[in-house]
Parts: sequence; structure tokens; C-alpha cells
Amino acid sequence: MEWKLELVPIPVSDVERAKRFYSEQVGFAVDLDLRLDDGARIVQLTPPGSGCSIVLGVGDGVTPVRPGSVQGVQLVVPDVAAARGELLARGVPVGPVQHVADGALTDGPGEAWNSFVYFNDPDGNGWAVQQGATDPADGH
Repeated sequence: MEWKLELVPIPVSDVERAKRFYSEQVGFAVDLDLRLDDGARIVQLTPPGSGCSIVLGVGDGVTPVRPGSVQGVQLVVPDVAAARGELLARGVPVGPVQHVADGALTDGPGEAWNSFVYFNDPDGNGWAVQQGATDPADGH
């Protein structure tokens, strides 16, 4: 049986601001922007090439978690330095390329699966961008 992760809720305080951030600055595609009769609003966005989307929303039933409380959502890219450059060009405050050495983050790239950059959305939800293996036989 396959188990596919399809949707991750991201709690935000301002759906319109978050939609602009994730679509215009981070580059996610807007799949759905739905306003319900009870005042709830749901916006679904998908990172390029991903089978999993995020959902932003306000109102009952979207997410009971406070805005900014999600940390460590991870995206995987083939070239983390290029991804960092793209984020910077779009105005996203993103940290330097780092890797884990001796149990701590150190500036500079590491080996496959050990190069990262980090950024936060306007509410403080934290994201990691990880460089995957360049050889498909080395990764998932």
C-alpha cells in the first residue's frame, strides 16, 4: 500500500499576505483559492515539481495551530545554491548555504543530502531547503 503525503496545513494570520509570499516570492503555484459561506478561506499552493501541497487558511476547520508555529517543513532541490539565489532574487530573506559537521550547522555546502538553506514566512513558519542527491540512484 502506498501512503502519499498530499497536503500540509501552514497556519498564517493573513491569508492574502501569505498567498503573495508563497506564490510570488517562493514560487509555488496557486491551485485553489476558495472562500466559504461561513467566512473561512482556503488557499492551496504546490511547490514546482512536488506531489505535496500546502494549505493556508482562516476560519473554522482549517487548522487550530497558531500562526508561525510550524517549523522544519522541508523542500528538496537538486541545487541548493541555485535555489537560494532564486529565493534571494524574489526578495525572500534566506540564510547562507550550510551543512552539518560535528553535530552543528557550519557555513558552506556539504555532501549530498547535507546542504541546506533556511527561511521563514511572514508569520515565522520555518522552512528548510535541502540539496538532494545529484545521482537518482543515491536518493528517494
